[in-house]
Formats: sequence, structure tokens, C-alpha cells
Amino acid sequence: MDHTVGTGIADTSGVQPLILQRADPWVYRHSDGWYYFTASVPEYDRIEVRRARTIAGLASAEPAVVWRRHPSGPMSANIWAPEIHHIDGKWYIYFAAARTTETNDGLFDHRMYVLENASANPLEGEWVEKGQIRTMWETFSLDATTFEHRGTRYLVWAQKDPAIAGNSNLYIAPMANPWTLAAPGVMLTKPEYEWERIGFYVNEGPAVLKRNGRVFVTYSASATDHHYCMGLLEAPEDADLTDPSVWTKSPVPVLATDEARGLYGPGHNSFTVAEDGGDLLVFHARTYKEIVGDPLYDPNRHTFVRKLAWDADGRPVFG
Repeated sequence: MDHTVGTGIADTSGVQPLILQRADPWVYRHSDGWYYFTASVPEYDRIEVRRARTIAGLASAEPAVVWRRHPSGPMSANIWAPEIHHIDGKWYIYFAAARTTETNDGLFDHRMYVLENASANPLEGEWVEKGQIRTMWETFSLDATTFEHRGTRYLVWAQKDPAIAGNSNLYIAPMANPWTLAAPGVMLTKPEYEWERIGFYVNEGPAVLKRNGRVFVTYSASATDHHYCMGLLEAPEDADLTDPSVWTKSPVPVLATDEARGLYGPGHNSFTVAEDGGDLLVFHARTYKEIVGDPLYDPNRHTFVRKLAWDADGRPVFG
């Protein structure tokens, strides 16, 4: 059965997909006026980047393949969740990749890696491998995102702590440069609520938004079927973001399956701004509940875009 749907129109109600079969979507609006888009492709074998002058234009923009997996060893399988950032005049792509051996297909043996491009247009020029982001442990790690706050650049990512039960927790650390941590990470959250522990104990896919005197971090939880959902952390903007005590965690998911709208397993979001400057939530979801086989290999996680509202207290309203 063909479940692919969509109109190619930027439906910012988040009901119709913008781009089909693109999970873990990342949209970045650069100072050059272009929107840049990258995401996990169903084959998990390459990184694509496309750009357009409008959000709607991303749907029909021609993707450029900027990097392909290695034939074996590190970075050879399961290329997940790329993000594109512009830092100090250069482009960077953060992504997770597994390493394969003769006896291991690399699933859940991911590490985080960085590519760099000095071209003005990241669809052109050379992407240079800057290597693996080294963290506190040599364990399953993925979903790196980066942001600058008050003169310091930070990395937020998901990783398996060998001493903590479960698949991944979220960590934050300052950075020495775009591919190197300046200090060990500290844990922001681990799966503790029931809705974070369905199928797998998972906190992953962080995205950062700074608004209204606060730093917000969304993240995704549970297995990648219809149980997948989004949680929210927040901290005051003037706090030490590497102090776990300053962060507050929502006890309930902020975005979850909405059967009335036909959206299942929403998560792994990013944030961008509309042409008029309003905040947008970008996320993936499926349009059906029943999945045949492993959800990781169901290709129909589509990219959706939704206007982000704000409540009277200055907190985001997701749906």
C-alpha cells in the first residue's frame, strides 16, 4: 500500500506534509535569505542538502548529495539526522553514523561526526571530514545540535551512559571549536516518565530555541512508532546552562500522536522562522499507525511544518 501523501504546499497547520519520506528534518534560514534543508533519507546512506527562498519552495527544490557513507568501518552505515549550521563564516554538518564490521551491521553503534565547507553556498564546494566528536565515553551517541549563547557555543546531544539503564540521555557541553568539546558533558535529562520509556528508554533529537528570557530544548522520547513524542526542557537565559539544576522538565509530552489529525509519532524537530518572522516548528510524523516490520525501516516519516504559538507566560504551544 502506498502511504505517500502531500500537496507540495507549505501547510503551516502541520496537517499536510511539506516533504515526503524525510525524517529528522532540519531547516535553517541563513542571513543570505535562503532556507537550507537536510534530513535522514530512507536509505540511510548519504547526506543531502537543498535550499529555497521560501519554506514552500523546499518541497520542490533539487537536493544535492554532499556526502556518502564510507564502504566499511566507521561512517559506513545508518547515516542519521544531519543538521546544517553556519559558524564563523563556514558551513558545518553534524550527523550520526554507525560503523560496520564483518559481524555487525552497525545498528545502535553510532558516533557523532562533523563536516566542514568554506564555500558561500553549501551545495557547492568541498565538504571536509573533521572527524568524530569525542565525548566522555566511547558509546552509542547521536543527534548533535549546536547553538551559541552569551558568547559561548554549546553542543547538546544524546548518548548512552554505561552506568544508566536505557538507550540514551541528553547532555550539554561548551565547545572549543565546532567539532571539539571544551569540557565533559553534563546530563540534562534521562528517560524517567512512562511516556519516555515505551519500546525503548529514549531521550534524543534535541533542538534549541531561545525566546522570552528562556532557553528551551525540545527532545524526542520512546520508540519510533506511534509512541514517539516530544518533551521540553527550559532554563532561564541568564543561568549557567551546564548546571543541571537550572533546567525544568515538563512532566508530560508537549507533542504526541494526534489520531484526529492523522499524525502518528511526531518528533525529532527543529525550529526556524517564517518569511514574516514568525516561529515555525519543523518535525516528522507518519500518517498511519500500523507499521509492518521495524519502524526504523518504514520510509514514510514525512516532514511537517507548523506555526509555533506562545502562551501568556511566554512558553511555546506545540499543537
